[in-house]
Amino acid sequence: MNRVRMFAMSGAAFTLAAVVAGNIPIASAQENTSPTKKPVARSERMHAGFAAAPLISMALRHKAELNLAGDQIASLEKIKSHYDSQVAPLHAQLTAIEKEIAALMQQPPANLIQVKAKIQEGEKFRSELRYLRMEALENGRALLTTPQQDQLKSLVRSRHDNLRKQSRQSS
Repeated sequence: MNRVRMFAMSGAAFTLAAVVAGNIPIASAQENTSPTKKPVARSERMHAGFAAAPLISMALRHKAELNLAGDQIASLEKIKSHYDSQVAPLHAQLTAIEKEIAALMQQPPANLIQVKAKIQEGEKFRSELRYLRMEALENGRALLTTPQQDQLKSLVRSRHDNLRKQSRQSS
């Protein structure tokens, strides 16, 4: 019984660590920090090259460098706003589920069947959040010309390189 309990507790600790790691804001480097910023796992931010940064926010911050037209700016802001409004309730539900998992793990012995069901419920929300992010990024990318996309990729690479240098210097 002790092994089962230890396994359950280590599983809960791992789950909570994953949740904490997943709650890193998408746009942590943004000047405009609002309570609707989305938690997204690092692997999602680093996925697929072009989607390696909060591209819509980055494009809006660098609108002059990218030479964005007024209609492009308005469309990007609309996409960002729509995304924010879609994900806010999903994040609230996901946070509530994680609290329920933590509460279930505090009850000795933990009901692992209920914990598993809650984890699976949370994964549905994570999946929807991931899809909504990809949808927003793709819609934003479709608004940019090829030269603008290339310039944005260059900005992302530059930002990534600067962050790597800073992390090496602080180590």
